[in-house]
Amino acid sequence: MNASQSSFISRLAAALRAAWRMLVDHEFAGSVARLEQGESASMSPAGGGHPRPALRDTLPDSALQLLALLQQEGRFIDFLEENVTTYSDAEIGGAARVVHEGCRKVIRDHLQIAPVREETEGARLVLPDGFNATAVRLTGNVVGQPPFTGTLMHRGWRVTDIRLPKLAEGHDIRVLAPAEVEL
Repeated sequence: MNASQSSFISRLAAALRAAWRMLVDHEFAGSVARLEQGESASMSPAGGGHPRPALRDTLPDSALQLLALLQQEGRFIDFLEENVTTYSDAEIGGAARVVHEGCRKVIRDHLQIAPVREETEGARLVLPDGFNATAVRLTGNVVGQPPFTGTLMHRGWRVTDIRLPKLAEGHDIRVLAPAEVEL
């Protein structure tokens, strides 16, 4: 059955699905807005029709090394793997404080982190055409083309320096925390 032959009920159901999707999917909403303006729906909303960059594989070594450091200093994996539903809020809070302290030490010792945006949260700002969509995520009513005017809800974080320890030859990076055997 083509669109011109569909029943009122099926068109109503499709309209409701589309309306809901427009509320939760800003790219879809932008595509609908472009269709209403007679443009192609295949253009990216904030990219001005620029093709998306090719994806590349990454090596997991640094991520695994950082995860091992978070476990070593903050017992991060132990905390996440623990079933916390059996503990009181006070016990969880005490454990979270220890995990927070250790993980924060790892981050501060091995990474230099800075905000993506220098403005204070809540500030109004204008994003010009060509803004870095990797560093700024648009939320809310995203329709049309830049410049976009909005409110900074979160400054974001970026790593400006990484200082991970060197790995010994033959070290199995997949072992995040060795098993412990007391003798």
